[in-house]
Amino acid sequence: MVPSIKDVAELAGVGVGTVSRVINNHPTVKAETRKKVNEAIKQLNYIPNEVARNFKMQKSKMVALLLPSIWHPFFSELAYYIEDELDREGYKLMLCNSGGRPDKELYYLDMLSQNKVAGIIGITYNDIDDNVSTDIPFISIDRHFDNKNINCVTSDNYQGGRIALQELVKAGATKVVYLGLTSSAYSEVELRRQGFIDEAKEQGIEYLIYEENGDGDYSDDTFFENFFNNKEHQNVDGVFANTDLLAAKYIDRAKKHGYQVPENVKVIGYDGIQDNKLFHPILSTIRQPVEEMSRTSVKLLLRKVQGETLEKEIYQIPVVYREGETT
Repeated sequence: MVPSIKDVAELAGVGVGTVSRVINNHPTVKAETRKKVNEAIKQLNYIPNEVARNFKMQKSKMVALLLPSIWHPFFSELAYYIEDELDREGYKLMLCNSGGRPDKELYYLDMLSQNKVAGIIGITYNDIDDNVSTDIPFISIDRHFDNKNINCVTSDNYQGGRIALQELVKAGATKVVYLGLTSSAYSEVELRRQGFIDEAKEQGIEYLIYEENGDGDYSDDTFFENFFNNKEHQNVDGVFANTDLLAAKYIDRAKKHGYQVPENVKVIGYDGIQDNKLFHPILSTIRQPVEEMSRTSVKLLLRKVQGETLEKEIYQIPVVYREGETT
């Protein structure tokens, strides 16, 4: 049975309130009493309820990270560096995995508001703007909110789109297509398409846009069947997919339709999540600065926790092109 604060109080021969004061380092507790309580805590291996302590103290050392999916390599990498930076600053991470569901995101936001977390770092592609409270400091990744008090950290998606087009042309592509899955709410991700279009127009390259609304579930082959069955797409020799997973799925489907990568078609993704050279082909991609985005998000959030007003609404971090075997 997990020991409670009452068990600690009984073993130490003091009241529950005294144990609470010891845990929270209250200066009025006598040294002898403090020693007895700490010995009881150690003997019982009692672990204080961090959330309850934070609520009573009205000063939390807990930061929540709201993610659409922990299994996605990009989100996993973000979580890793966010937790590491929080740990350096003496904060703990509470992970909220929403599965991309708006109802679950709203549940978490309500729970976090009640539990008085210090702040929230969130990634959501759902239209939940009206339900995001500004009472808790909030840093968004990739997503704009109507509320100006929510700051956004993002990679330079627009420049990433331009670079992708430039690299496809360098690789010999003459007719290119942008592949994308879109969300119901506007995010910086859409700038990948705009950068791609602007660069194609500037270079005079024939381009197509093929996208559908989706939640990132790449198991649905309808998207690609519709693509390959469209005669307009049959002589495309360059593809920019707005995520690496979408690019990988395209390559898999292209082979089944008789297209060889990169011999017949050049492919570039976006994210840079593939870092294990045992997997082939190594994808050419626009690499997001995941570590810098993560640590920047934490630093900005903690400034807001301290009551600072941030000078910018959007903090944009440069991307780089990483050449692989698909161009």
